[in-house]
Amino acid sequence: MRRTVCLLFCLFNLSVLGICQSNNLSDFNAQRLQKQKTGMLVLGSWALGNIALSSAMLSGAKGPDKGFHQMQIGWNVVNLGIAGLGYFSTLKADPASFDLYQSIQEQHKLQKILLFNAGLDVGYVLGGAYLLERGQRVVNNAERLRGFGRSIMLQGGFLLVFDLAQFAVLSSDNTEIKTLLQQSGLQLGLNGVGLNIRF
Repeated sequence: MRRTVCLLFCLFNLSVLGICQSNNLSDFNAQRLQKQKTGMLVLGSWALGNIALSSAMLSGAKGPDKGFHQMQIGWNVVNLGIAGLGYFSTLKADPASFDLYQSIQEQHKLQKILLFNAGLDVGYVLGGAYLLERGQRVVNNAERLRGFGRSIMLQGGFLLVFDLAQFAVLSSDNTEIKTLLQQSGLQLGLNGVGLNIRF
């Protein structure tokens, strides 16, 4: 009789632990998805603003300004597409569908992508500076090169700030991963991974 009561008590504790962990994990994923949505709204708003402004100014633009506004429109059509796809993919994601491993994997994957993008953004700024400088030396398409260079430098600079800010916002939740691991009964240490079951 005592064994049956003890076994039922253990099973009850494990089920309560599982429900609490599931709720915390779902909350963690919901916060991550919300931060991704907000980021995509910021990127999409930037893109729409640039497209609208440059479309309005393009008809009267001449010289380097014409190239600048053409590149602003083209670049931000791509930004808008990325923002739209990113936003709608987060809408389809169910926070409760990620297990602990998938949650950690998704968190770190996004952070790696953002850091990789930040490296590309530096390349965009340098590429824009190259076009700007080249537009000072060549005869053919010099004004267009200068306009493109200014636009690419501006867009690369914005994306660098955006990607680093998104990385900082997402990585601020990394400490919650340790809590989730501890709640699951896993402990990480220098000697490896251990399982700790509490009653």
